[in-house]
Amino acid sequence: MIRILIFITFTTFFKVCTAQEHLMKLTLPEVIDLASRQSIDAFKEQNMYLASYWEFKYYRADKLPILSIGASPFSFNNSIRQDYIPQDQTWSYSQQKNLTSSASLKLNQNVGLTGGSFTVSSDLGMSKNFLGDQSTLFSANQISLGYRQKLNGYNALRWKSKIEPLKFETAKKNFIQGREDIAVKATNKFFVLVDAQIEINISKTNLANADTLYQIGKGRYQVGTVTQDELLNFELNLMNARLALTKANQGLIRARSDLNSFLGLDNGAVVECIMPTSTSSALQINVDKAVQKSMNNNPSILLQNQRLMEQDNIVKMTRAANGLSADVSASAGLNQKALLVPDAYKNPNQFQNIALIGLSVPIVDWGKRKGQLLMAKSNREVVVSSVKQERIDFEQSVLMSVMEFNLQSEQVVNSARADTIAQMGFDVTMRRFKIGKLDVTKLNLARNDLENAKRAYISSLRKYWVSYYQIRQLTLFDFEKESDLTVDFDKVLNQ
Repeated sequence: MIRILIFITFTTFFKVCTAQEHLMKLTLPEVIDLASRQSIDAFKEQNMYLASYWEFKYYRADKLPILSIGASPFSFNNSIRQDYIPQDQTWSYSQQKNLTSSASLKLNQNVGLTGGSFTVSSDLGMSKNFLGDQSTLFSANQISLGYRQKLNGYNALRWKSKIEPLKFETAKKNFIQGREDIAVKATNKFFVLVDAQIEINISKTNLANADTLYQIGKGRYQVGTVTQDELLNFELNLMNARLALTKANQGLIRARSDLNSFLGLDNGAVVECIMPTSTSSALQINVDKAVQKSMNNNPSILLQNQRLMEQDNIVKMTRAANGLSADVSASAGLNQKALLVPDAYKNPNQFQNIALIGLSVPIVDWGKRKGQLLMAKSNREVVVSSVKQERIDFEQSVLMSVMEFNLQSEQVVNSARADTIAQMGFDVTMRRFKIGKLDVTKLNLARNDLENAKRAYISSLRKYWVSYYQIRQLTLFDFEKESDLTVDFDKVLNQ
């Protein structure tokens, strides 16, 4: 029997130690830090930034020289060709049987200043004839220089140079804002668990008090100072307190599971949130500064600028596409042919040059060009008007958020004081009830006031911190450190 008791004691102690190893007591900053590093939301934000980064790298590659190699290593032709002889006005049929092969090396560079493209190339070709003299001939284009340019007044590369860096800057700001959005979500889930922990404490206290009152009631019932209906009311309160504790335990399990899932923790982790005991009560955010920072840093403002620039681009492109269009291309190179490959690169004696000008002039289009241009301009005006209204609404949103935050710190102080007073009042009421100076009705009122005061205090703390991180999310600015929010993007790329 003693061995069994020792085994049970050891097993219980081991389980308790194991549970304690998984216990995690986390403050609000620690929860936010965990969420920003290992939550699914953080993973999504990182990959969205990486997609924008590689899109920007692709745009920058368009501005760099591109070296490519092309080849047609094998082309065999065994056929009968039909030729027309003008002198005899007859058709002649001849057999062809040859093998051709070619390779080329080309360097292409886009010119951002003009929107054209510059090309340098070198080609080598081989032709083997299996009929007649069965000769093999090599042809080399040692070097060829070419340039192609559109003369319609529209430079797509220049517009890309304006829009793409702005898009990438917006992606950076979106990533930083995404981290602040994670902070807001983490804060909400943190205080959901704090609420559940407070409900557990309230339920346990109420259960202990209800049991004490029931025991006192039974004693007073024996001496006739408490009626039967009052005793039954004590017993009912005890049952309700037990039910409330069971419900609070269920709420705690749900809140803890939800936070574990958000933070990417395993099911064995038992998180206990340490409620913030203070706020930055001295922090008062300047409204004008908050509005200025939001207009400079918020990605939605950058996105609005991008939309306006894209509309300008569309108008310019539409005007160019519907007007006089001209393409100019020119190339020049040195050629040679020989029976051997080395000889094909010796003493080039043929100079090849090609120039081409293409023109397209619309004459009659029944108002199509004018309609397209007017539609593009009209769409731009719609976007301009929408952006103006969005900026007004955004500025008002920042203004109201800052004003509410500045008032919320005072609410936290007042609710904390109310919680303290309610606790003192309940303690006094409980002592007076125990000595028979008060009835159960006033005790229940004091208990309700205490519970409401505690919940109000937690709610005010929650609103304060959520509001604080929401303002950071709008402005991308740390008002405590007086600095813009930044991220080590090189570290993000290497993760």
